[in-house]
Amino acid sequence: MTHPETTLISAGRPVTPGSPLNHPVSAASNYLPGGDLWYARAHGTETVAAFESVIGTLERGEAVAFSSGMAAVSAVLDLVPIGATVVRGRDLYHGVATLLAVGEANGRWKVRTAGEMADWFDEPADLLWVESPSNPLLEVLDLQAICENRPRDAVVAVDSTFATPIGQTPLGAGADFVVHSATKFIGGHSDLVAGVVVANAAGHVEHLRTRRELAGGSLGSLEAFLALRGLRTLGVRLERSASSAGELAQRLQGHGSVKRVWYPGLESHPTHHIAASQLRTMGAVLSFGVGDDALADRICDSFGLVVNATSLGGVETTAERRSGYPGSGHLPPGLIRMSVGLEAVDDLWFDLEAAISR
Repeated sequence: MTHPETTLISAGRPVTPGSPLNHPVSAASNYLPGGDLWYARAHGTETVAAFESVIGTLERGEAVAFSSGMAAVSAVLDLVPIGATVVRGRDLYHGVATLLAVGEANGRWKVRTAGEMADWFDEPADLLWVESPSNPLLEVLDLQAICENRPRDAVVAVDSTFATPIGQTPLGAGADFVVHSATKFIGGHSDLVAGVVVANAAGHVEHLRTRRELAGGSLGSLEAFLALRGLRTLGVRLERSASSAGELAQRLQGHGSVKRVWYPGLESHPTHHIAASQLRTMGAVLSFGVGDDALADRICDSFGLVVNATSLGGVETTAERRSGYPGSGHLPPGLIRMSVGLEAVDDLWFDLEAAISR
């Protein structure tokens, strides 16, 4: 079996003699009869199919691309019946947390938060929504333990956006779905919005494709082209970014004005032992706390090289205070999440230290 870094480069390419090396943008909405493609909203385009092929090969399942990460999340949640019980982690992307809360308020489902490992499987449930590593505290959950001990008939979906397909393959641990916001590290250049879900059960794949068609969550060809282009360099980008993130985490941990650092690669991180055995890379996202929201805002406003912006996973390093978002009551005050890009690590540290000191 080839390494994932090789799959990133070799999978999903045209094979017909005389074809271009990469799939171009397929600017088409419908097709002549007789082929696999019929209507772009229902079946996608050649460009979308190529993108799905690479992700599916990496995750060892069948990928279905969506117009955004939230569209991908919604398609998975639509699988559970009305009145179902969804179990979520305590640390969760605010968009998903909001979607779950709104659905519960409308009677669509019941939501239970798992504070400890046993909470994932000690009561009946229909869907376990696992985000690992989590946003923004980088909690790494034991995927195999959750999948093996799940409540009877429960479906497990893993948001693996922070890990990327390079860092982990949750289907191999027994998960039913893997979800990625391709806007982040997969795209890698802050120039697209996309999502993707991977499953290995034919019924689940058919559900995802039907949901995408009926809800209009199809991915555009240009976005698929950009995501596929970004995928080709994911291996080298993540290697560089993760190396810098680990170095910055160590330096921040020793800074007198920083109260705490959250990064799975640090031995001080509460789930470091799980990360060390489960992740192939500790990733490019870290968080650090300075103890005060106003101080955190001033630090973010003082950056010169680091970009004070939301989202993550691009070639540029971004940082923002996360405690102002809905559902962030569990976060300590003054928490800054940083997505480390490809700049020289010493230049990033100079900017960080200057902003904190200032």
